[in-house]
Amino acid sequence: MRTRAAVAAVAVLTILGATGCSDDAASPSRPAAAASTEASAPAGPGTAPDTSCKPRASLRPSGPLPKPGNMPAGSYMRTIQDRGRLVLGTSQDTLLFSSRNPFTGHIEGFDVDMGRQIAQAIFGDPDKIQIKVVGYDQRVGSVDLPDPAARVDIVADTMTANCERLKHVRFSTIYYEAGQKVLVSSTSGVHGIGDLGGKKVCAAKGSTSYDAIAAATSKPVAVTRPSFGDCLVAFQQNEVDAISTDDTILVGLAAQDPYARIVGDPMSAEPYGMAMSQKHPEFTRFVNAVLAKNRANGTWKRTYERWLGDLGPAPKPPVAEYRD
Repeated sequence: MRTRAAVAAVAVLTILGATGCSDDAASPSRPAAAASTEASAPAGPGTAPDTSCKPRASLRPSGPLPKPGNMPAGSYMRTIQDRGRLVLGTSQDTLLFSSRNPFTGHIEGFDVDMGRQIAQAIFGDPDKIQIKVVGYDQRVGSVDLPDPAARVDIVADTMTANCERLKHVRFSTIYYEAGQKVLVSSTSGVHGIGDLGGKKVCAAKGSTSYDAIAAATSKPVAVTRPSFGDCLVAFQQNEVDAISTDDTILVGLAAQDPYARIVGDPMSAEPYGMAMSQKHPEFTRFVNAVLAKNRANGTWKRTYERWLGDLGPAPKPPVAEYRD
């Protein structure tokens, strides 16, 4: 059996320390009233995914971007401008994508920079952003909460765009392509999900990863924890045999545990989109225009190199797919 007590203790302390503050702008902490009906909550074995739509296709930009600080009257972008900040929903424990820097206390990463680029386009200042930590099972509902103080404008949180979620939110065009793999002990003989029949495999509550584990033909036992950071602690304490989620998230988890390794071919495609309320289609078109500009001018590539450069050379950014 692995000896991981010291690593587990560090992980527990890190997670407990991170929960002391939920955002970078002293906003209210994560609301308990956030919607508990995440559109991809664990569906259980045998539940086929909804494939009735084209989740990669988003609203086409309506024209050139307005100048920062001069958002069109009556638009949701003007509402954000008048408020003085963009409210971004994300996590605080997804290393490289959105995690709290233990030295500065700020939440940072690839997803956070995606949000900061939207703030830059609205205000001309990427720092005009307020970060709210939302649970994996609260991401969909957080853009339409009845309490404006608890609501977020946009979610960027390693969130797979899929048909079930599209019933509740609008997604931007895809800004990152991931694939689900498995994290196991470096001393195990496991080579992929096919070797984990009857074994406990952890995923965050409300993530699409749970559904893929439950549907695996090898019949692993899918278990949930509130976040993937909690999955890592459970793994280090030998409560579960493996963790399975997007390879990008697993890279961050493996970086925190010298006894872990990532194995297997991708089990699924996980295209990440930013989620927004269906009530403001002009905001989705605006966000897509920002993403298109940043793909073309090298901003996406530089963001990848900043946070994910250790994974290798930056790939080409995902090609935008549109619908009118």
